[in-house]
Amino acid sequence: MTDVSRYFDWAATSPQDKDILNESLMATISSWGNPSSAHKAGKEARNLLEEARNSCAKTLGVKPETIYFTSGGTESDQLALLSVLTKPVKGTVLISSIEHPAIREQALVLKKCGWNVETLKADKLGIITPETVAESLTDDTHLVCVMAVNNETGIIQPINEIADIITEKTKGKRRPKFHVDCVQAAGKIPLDISHAGIDSAAFSAHKICGPRGIGILYFKEATESFLRGGGQEKGIRSGTENVFGALAFSKVLEKYFISEENKTALNHYETSMECTRKFVDKLATLKGCSIVPEGRLNKENDKFFSPYVVQAAFKNIPGQVMLRALDARDICISTGSACSTKKANRPVLEAMHIPGDIRETAVRFSFGPLTKPEDIDALFEAVSEVNGTFNK
Repeated sequence: MTDVSRYFDWAATSPQDKDILNESLMATISSWGNPSSAHKAGKEARNLLEEARNSCAKTLGVKPETIYFTSGGTESDQLALLSVLTKPVKGTVLISSIEHPAIREQALVLKKCGWNVETLKADKLGIITPETVAESLTDDTHLVCVMAVNNETGIIQPINEIADIITEKTKGKRRPKFHVDCVQAAGKIPLDISHAGIDSAAFSAHKICGPRGIGILYFKEATESFLRGGGQEKGIRSGTENVFGALAFSKVLEKYFISEENKTALNHYETSMECTRKFVDKLATLKGCSIVPEGRLNKENDKFFSPYVVQAAFKNIPGQVMLRALDARDICISTGSACSTKKANRPVLEAMHIPGDIRETAVRFSFGPLTKPEDIDALFEAVSEVNGTFNK
C-alpha cells in the first residue's frame, strides 16, 4: 500500500477518506432502492440523494436546484460544452489554451459539428487575462471556457474578473455562457462559484479524498441537454443516480472545501502556501532545475498559484526518468495530466511557450489536504539526490 506521506500526485487522484466512504457506503447499503422509484425503498434512496444535493449546494454557496450529479469532472465539462448543440444556430466557442483534455478534446467534436472553436492565448505566466477574453468575444460567441486552476502548473485564473468582463462587453446583447472547470480548485483554493457571471462549473470527488466515478455539474440556469435518456437529474444527466457517490462527495466537500467557515481547511491552505514557497525556493537552488513557469520564482506571484501544484524541470533528466527514479524510492509524482501520460506532447506548456528541452524534462509535484510539511521536505531530499546524479 502506498504511504500517503510519499504520495505527490494528488492532481491525478487523491487518497480516499476511509471514514467518509465507509459511512456513505453503510447508509446506501441500508437505503438501496432506485431513487427514481415511487415506492418506499426508492423514496428512502431519494431522500439520501437530496440530502447530498442540499449539502453540496450549501458548501458551494448555491441553490440545490443548480446541482446535478454526474460521473465525474469530464462528463460535467462535456455536458456543458455539448449543450450548445441544442442551439438553433451554430456559432463560436472560446476555450483557453491551457484547458484539460476534457474541454480541449470535446471542443474538437464541436468543431467537427460545424462550430467555430477559437483558443484564448495564455501569457508567459499561464494566465488568461480578462482583456484577452474581451478582445476575442464576437456577436456569435455562445460559450466561453476557462478553468479555475490548471492541473499541470497550478496557475489560478481570474475567473470572477473574466465573468465580469464578459457581462460588461455584451451588455445589451445576447450574453455567452461562461463555464469553469473547477476540478483542481475545489478543496485546493478559496472558491466562489456563486459569482454572478459564472453560468456553469465542473467538479470531481476523487481529487479531494472522495470516490471515483462521481462529479458535480453546477448549472445556474436550467438548460436543455444534448444527451437524452430516462430523464434523471431533471433531464440534464440521465442514468440511475449514484447515491453512494453523491453522499460521499457531499461529505468530502463539507470537510475539505476551503472557506472562511471551514477553519481547518483554510488553515491548511495558508500553511501550504508557506510550505510550497519554501519548496520552490529550495528547488531553484538545485543545479539545472527550472521552475515552470519561471515567473513563479517571484514570491509576489504566489497569489496566482495553487500551493498544491508545482511544475519543475531538471536538465539532463527526462521527465519519465525522474518519475521512475523517485518511484524506485517509493515516491509518486507525474509528468503531467494523468489523462495524457502516454502522449509525448505537452499542450499546456506549449501554449505557455515553454522551450522544448524544458517541456521534455518537466515533472509535476502535487499535494493535498493530508500532505504535511515534513513530507515535502523528504520529497526535496529525494529529488536533490536524483538531480545530483545527473547534474554534478
